[in-house]
Amino acid sequence: MNQEYIEIELEEEPIELCNLLKVLDFAETGGQAKQLITLGYVAVNDELCTQKRKKIYSGDTLQFDGEVFKLTLSEDAQPNPRPAPEAPRPPAPKTSASKPTKNKTSNKKRKKQPSVDSKTGRRPISFG
Repeated sequence: MNQEYIEIELEEEPIELCNLLKVLDFAETGGQAKQLITLGYVAVNDELCTQKRKKIYSGDTLQFDGEVFKLTLSEDAQPNPRPAPEAPRPPAPKTSASKPTKNKTSNKKRKKQPSVDSKTGRRPISFG
C-alpha cells in the first residue's frame, strides 16, 4: 500500500462496520452510519462496501472521505479468527416429478370485495 494511513486500534474484534463509523465519529447515529454505507461512501479493503453490518477485523483497511484507516488490535485484546469464506452453493436441480400440491383449504371461494368504495372512492382495508 503506497498511501499514508491512519492507524486505528481496536479493543475487541470483530466490530460491525456501522458501529465502527459511529465510534470514529463519522456518523452521529446508527441510521446515519447505515445510510453512508448504503450510499457507497465507504470502502473496506479497497472494495466498495454496502453491507451495513459487515464484520471488520484487525488488518482490514477502511476508506472514508478521502482518508485511509488501517485497523490493528490492541496488545491486551484477544484476536478473534475470521470465519472461512463460504463457497457458493450450486443451484438445486429442477425435477418435473415434484409438482406443487394444492392446499384444499384454498379452494374455498372468498367474497370478492369491491375495488373502490362508492361513497368515499377509497379502497377497503382488510385486517383479517
